[in-house]
Amino acid sequence: MKHFKKMIAPIIIATIIIAYYIGIVVFFMTVPGVPVGVKIIMIVVPLILSAVMLGVLISRIKEIQGGEEDDISQY
Repeated sequence: MKHFKKMIAPIIIATIIIAYYIGIVVFFMTVPGVPVGVKIIMIVVPLILSAVMLGVLISRIKEIQGGEEDDISQY
């Protein structure tokens, strides 16, 4: 893991964002009086965004491990 220092920031940021989305899900699961349709949307959307964030994190880690730390070099 020679690129571990470069992976710390993406891992921390992704963890914070995923925790935020999970917190939104927990909040809307516990709030009484919200219509079921709204509750489903407010639970499904953050879960999808969490999954996307996890996918982005995995691809970023693969980029860093492959030696491509700078995405700007592609353009």
